[in-house]
Amino acid sequence: MALFDAPLGKSSDYPDAYDPQQLFPVARDENRRRIGLGDGRWPWFGEDLWQAWEISWLRPGGVPAVAWAELRVPSASPSIIESKSLKLYLNSLNQTVFSSADQVRDVIARDLSSASGASVAVTLHSVDQGARAVGRPEGFVLIDDEEPASVGYDYNPDCLSASGDVVSEKLCSHLLKSNCPVTGQPDWATVLIDYTGPAMDRAGLLQYIVSFRQKQDFHEHCVETLFTDLMARCQPQQLSVCARYTRRGGLDINPWRSTQPEDAAGPRLIRQ
Repeated sequence: MALFDAPLGKSSDYPDAYDPQQLFPVARDENRRRIGLGDGRWPWFGEDLWQAWEISWLRPGGVPAVAWAELRVPSASPSIIESKSLKLYLNSLNQTVFSSADQVRDVIARDLSSASGASVAVTLHSVDQGARAVGRPEGFVLIDDEEPASVGYDYNPDCLSASGDVVSEKLCSHLLKSNCPVTGQPDWATVLIDYTGPAMDRAGLLQYIVSFRQKQDFHEHCVETLFTDLMARCQPQQLSVCARYTRRGGLDINPWRSTQPEDAAGPRLIRQ
């Protein structure tokens, strides 16, 4: 299926019954070829952590239930899931009777795994167990007050450089913005960079992050671009890149890519 067949950017009727056919997969291959990874291999571990805040279904007696969910899609999956199609799918649960929250979890995991082509982990949480939000994870240094030599809004990896002694740093910027490649709507994120290697030039790094401001790409593709550019231009020994995107339509997407398999997307941020 081509991307123009996706529901994104189109008027849609919300389903009133369970419908896994709403899910629309988008192949990862095209973007990976674009960043020089067309041989089916990539230099990272990672996943796409979705937080879904509008989960509801009917209990056997007809009384509704609500929850929020964490959905973990492996970065090795052949496809991402287009965000509006996921919203439509989750809304198809609203008037459907399920025997238990466990059944809801298992159904969502089965359907997302089928759509993405890899095993998706699903955790349902009670809304009484809200995730604690933070402005910036502990230990990360904010670089947003750096003064770049120049500022531009066209994607520019030439801003990146690193030199000197090997350091271990955790850097943060709240200024990542890109645009949806289908609708042109802005996507806002905090980017978290944890690395060991020659010291990155912070002003140049901020200039690079700002250069995404008019870039049209999916969240997952932006993070993979960030990771591959930082690896190529700064040559760190270890690197983890995570972007925590703000919520849209009851969903936020938080991709992370790392040289280390044990890394994760980190805590929920205040804009989520």
